[in-house]
Amino acid sequence: MARIPIAEGLFTSMSDDARLIGGRCTACEIVTFPIQGSCPRCPSTDMTEHPLPRHGRLWAWTTQEFPPPSPPYLGPKGDAFVPYGVGYVQLGDDVRIETRITTAEGLKIGMEMELVLVPSWTDKDGNEVIAFAFRPVV
Repeated sequence: MARIPIAEGLFTSMSDDARLIGGRCTACEIVTFPIQGSCPRCPSTDMTEHPLPRHGRLWAWTTQEFPPPSPPYLGPKGDAFVPYGVGYVQLGDDVRIETRITTAEGLKIGMEMELVLVPSWTDKDGNEVIAFAFRPVV
């Protein structure tokens, strides 16, 4: 079984030290995630890749207590579904991103979080599709 990213260009590698790939506008220096073709703040179309920090702080969160609708959700359903957190993580001074959080337990605003790659589902060819999430730093 191969491991494949959920989408190309979201993270730097499939390794434990992967980083999310954001974009930085060369004109006004705003950072976005994911990288975009043009700046949301100014009229520039000159966006460059900008690897984001692996660690951040939990800004806000809630829990996903039931399987989301399918499609687009392709993960476990029924008794196999495990609730998880969904929230925003502030990555340094760069950007605040919406993300899955690996747990729904013990979360607190401001706690340190770290990027992890997690399996999402197995595709029709037997490949393990990998997404990103954040987990509390213990």
